[in-house]
Formats: sequence, C-alpha cells, structure tokens
Amino acid sequence: MNTILVINGPNLNLLGSRETEIYGSSTLEDIERDIRNEASRKNVAVEFFQSNSEGGIIDHIQERSKDIHGLIINPGGLTHYSVALRDTLLAVKLPVIEVHLTNIYAREDFRAKSMISDIVIGQISGLGKQGYLYALDSLCRQLNG
Repeated sequence: MNTILVINGPNLNLLGSRETEIYGSSTLEDIERDIRNEASRKNVAVEFFQSNSEGGIIDHIQERSKDIHGLIINPGGLTHYSVALRDTLLAVKLPVIEVHLTNIYAREDFRAKSMISDIVIGQISGLGKQGYLYALDSLCRQLNG
C-alpha cells in the first residue's frame, strides 16, 4: 500500500479561526478527516504533519522520506522564501504536489512567487480544501502509473 505524507506549514493549525473570509471556516482537522476518508476509498495510507517551524518540517520530511511514496504540501508562508525546504524536496526525490487554499497569484505580489513550483509535479492553488483532495487523486494516479 502506498503511503502519502501531507504536510501543512506555519499557521495552518489556525484554520477555522484565522482570517475566515480568506481561508474559510474549515479547520485543519476537517481537512485531514476529508483526506483520510478519500484515502481509505483509494486504498492508500496517509500521514499528517503540521509545524510552524521550517526546521521541524524539513526534519520530518527527511525522517519519513524512506517510508513514504509521495508528498502533498501546503508550505504556508514558507512557500515564498524557503530555499531550505526546496533543497529538502529535491534531496528526497519524491513526487510532490503543492497545495494552497487561496489563489496565491491573485493576492499580494510577494505571494505569487513559490520557491518549489518548478520542482513539484503539480500545484493546486485557490480551490480551498478541495485542492487537497484533487492533489490526493492526482498523486495516487501518478503512483499507480
């Protein structure tokens, strides 16, 4: 059975209470539940990790990289500046899909730059929590050939 790691970066633990007019009312737990349910239907295992720390995320990816088959990541604010995260994703050589709840290209100019968009197999931006499910579906298709 394939295992997919779902990583959420800084401040995503505040979903449901943080800027609901931008990010919606779903909590991170709601999103994880939906992913878990869909993963079960697809016969794939999922693991979840959230951290507000760049180093924590990098350490977790490195620690789990030998035991997982793919990665879905919403890097949050790390999207726009983390060369270290980019280097980690390159080093572990896993298929990765980048997800953003909002359309990062329709927001502040600094949000339109992703440090990882050119090294991931795809990016889903602006489709809310449904973007995670699309990423899961796409990654499962990628892994199953």
